[in-house]
Amino acid sequence: MRISANFDGGNIETINLDKHDDIQLAIRPDEGGEFYQWFNFRMEGEIGQTYSLNIMNAGTASYPKGWEDYQAVASYDRQHWFRLPTAYQDGKLTIQVDLDCEAIQIAYFAPYSYERHLDLISSVQLHPSVSLENLGLTLDGRDMSLLKIGDNDPAKKNIWITARQHPGETMAEWLIEGLLNQLLDSDCPTAKLLLDKANFYIVPNMNPDGSVRGHLRTNAVGTNLNREWQSPSLERSPEVFYVTNKMKETGVDLFYDVHGDEGLPYVFVAGCEGAPNYTEHMAKLQEQFLAALGMASADFQTKYGYDKDEPGKANLTVGSNWVGNTFKCLANTLEMPFKDNDNLPDPVVGWSPARCEYLGEASLVAMLAVVDNLTE
Repeated sequence: MRISANFDGGNIETINLDKHDDIQLAIRPDEGGEFYQWFNFRMEGEIGQTYSLNIMNAGTASYPKGWEDYQAVASYDRQHWFRLPTAYQDGKLTIQVDLDCEAIQIAYFAPYSYERHLDLISSVQLHPSVSLENLGLTLDGRDMSLLKIGDNDPAKKNIWITARQHPGETMAEWLIEGLLNQLLDSDCPTAKLLLDKANFYIVPNMNPDGSVRGHLRTNAVGTNLNREWQSPSLERSPEVFYVTNKMKETGVDLFYDVHGDEGLPYVFVAGCEGAPNYTEHMAKLQEQFLAALGMASADFQTKYGYDKDEPGKANLTVGSNWVGNTFKCLANTLEMPFKDNDNLPDPVVGWSPARCEYLGEASLVAMLAVVDNLTE
């Protein structure tokens, strides 16, 4: 048998492959060594054989609580992803594999490859309402691609959506794919009305370097982009530098930053309530947006999530806090699970790419609910 991670987004190191019931592996840390949890590898073996894969350094990963009640994802065709029996004990994550084909891909969540990212951008640019802008280059020389959707009418609201600041949170780009497909559907009345009222600026992947390198949380030089928004630099965080400059050019009336959370098995949002410039109008918009998203998607809930920041105490290096504070606009971080949604569990696939895409569609309904009220 053999194991390989020598491909786009791959991440695993082999320690010992001698025993099929005790294969020993380790996750390679992000650049800088501070973060690791994302894994993505290909395994080849004998059909009918049962293998036990042990990730030996799981106990010192970035979010050990993320392993509790977690099940790894796998695919034989890299299209349909399902969950594998997985257990965490004594600092070791054990994945059980009964091979039905000679080769299987196993990952922390369903991967969203850089090639699929390029395919997504190339396909949507064919739509007459879409234009593509290269904001600049990453540190590894990849494009920072911005999709502009609308007619640039200055009377319309400006909605900004970003995803995958943390590259291992692949569910974020799955959501963007679903959102874009709905927004560009000429038969969708929600999309039609939204585009009558707003221009969209969408960055499907804020961290292409980290995505290709197989990082969990950082870019090519080990920078956590979602702690760079107050003072980004071309040396450490050009991705955020380019986006914030463009935002200052266009203005922002609504900001939606899409992420995944390792520990919580729920879909939720974190707002910018602690921003110094937070207003009563922003609070009313937040209440309206959350109510609409809850009606649009049974996957969304507000009982579980992060504690709200105290007034004026928000960390302005975080994207949604900085944008909300700077533009005095509705700004949210959307979080999806790596595990499953405990409110609507699926024992076969858990939280899945399809559920992400549906949530992207529902997000547009929530945006439509507030678009007329975004400015006072």
